[in-house]
Amino acid sequence: MSVKMYMQQVGQQARKASRILARASTQDKNAALMAMAVALDNARPQLKLANKKDMDAGNQKGLSPALLDRLLLDDKKISSMIEGLTQVANLVDPIGEITDMAYRPSGIQIGKMRVPLGVIGIIYESRPNVTIDAASLCLKSGNATVLRGGSEAYHSNQAIAEAIVVGLNKVGFPEHAVQIVNTTDREAVGEMISMPDYIDVIVPRGGKGLIERISKDAKVPVIKHLDGNCHVYIDDEADVEKALTIAINAKTRRYGVCNAMESLLVHADIADQVLPRLVREFVSKGVELVGCESSQQYSNEIGLAIEDDWYTEYLAPKLSIKLVSGIDEAMEHINKYGSHHTDAIISQNYTKTRIFMTEVDSSSVMVNASTAFADGFEYGFGAEIGISTDKIHVRGPVGLLGLTSQKFVVLGDGHIRDN
Repeated sequence: MSVKMYMQQVGQQARKASRILARASTQDKNAALMAMAVALDNARPQLKLANKKDMDAGNQKGLSPALLDRLLLDDKKISSMIEGLTQVANLVDPIGEITDMAYRPSGIQIGKMRVPLGVIGIIYESRPNVTIDAASLCLKSGNATVLRGGSEAYHSNQAIAEAIVVGLNKVGFPEHAVQIVNTTDREAVGEMISMPDYIDVIVPRGGKGLIERISKDAKVPVIKHLDGNCHVYIDDEADVEKALTIAINAKTRRYGVCNAMESLLVHADIADQVLPRLVREFVSKGVELVGCESSQQYSNEIGLAIEDDWYTEYLAPKLSIKLVSGIDEAMEHINKYGSHHTDAIISQNYTKTRIFMTEVDSSSVMVNASTAFADGFEYGFGAEIGISTDKIHVRGPVGLLGLTSQKFVVLGDGHIRDN
């Protein structure tokens, strides 16, 4: 069977399954999720064995440390996936909720009902945990899903798929409610983004090149973020100890994640209090530092940044540093070079923090908190399907509500329109 025919079959099966999921009860959806959690727990040896094949192949191919970190599926990450399933099962089911009911002068009553999107296609690289996060959120929100993971995680994804099928079978849901594309042929992606009859929305997760390609070529609506060039701005009225703790956490908690700080902006008037201490801490953790000429006077550990550095999502132990004259210059820098993902201000001045929240054009804005909190778990979504930097439909971490839509419902009692 050709890739085109195979993907058409996958799409048809997903569309059929989506109609069953749309009317599924909350009880059945939750039971399926909990059955998946048990199946994952029981399959730890098989999951780690499959992942070892992918890790070995990744090392042989010379994948970067950041990509290998994303690819790794150890006990901690398996437990995190199980916890994610449990959290999603415990979330309130949004499907069927009717809001904004109001009577019109004609006597009819109008409201909005929360409904699934239908079939969601997800294209992602490296991270096998995305497979379970996506499946759980789509299932709970009543959507069928088609998952196309990266070739580097093929064996891991197929092992996870077996646990997903166990959960679906437990309550009699069709196995095609969650389908993981079983070919690594890149043509499958081209077909997937060109099937508006079968797929209602595409969510790409991966490198900037992948997402740009999908956004350019897709015939299906796309929920996307291109990269995570996140900033922390330390204001001259910052609490120094808070600033130090937050900046270190934002950069060094994990390097290969989209919510890691990539650029540090420091008010020039407070630089002598925070920059030498931060430099020592970053250097001790192996972080390469580049910065503007003004920042270099505080340490010979800071190399000279070039223009491209301000635009770069390193996903690595590297950080760019710039001294600024105040909040206006900081916001101008963020809005010019940032990716509209997550940006933070450290300040004890309420007025400045309000200005920053209002004028920084990002999907998440932090005040006296690390950018690392830009995550579905931390926002109370149980898990996330990605972080959207779009401005329509959904923005920020995409949880259950982001995978639904609303339709108008009109209630009457024999009402007719006279004019």
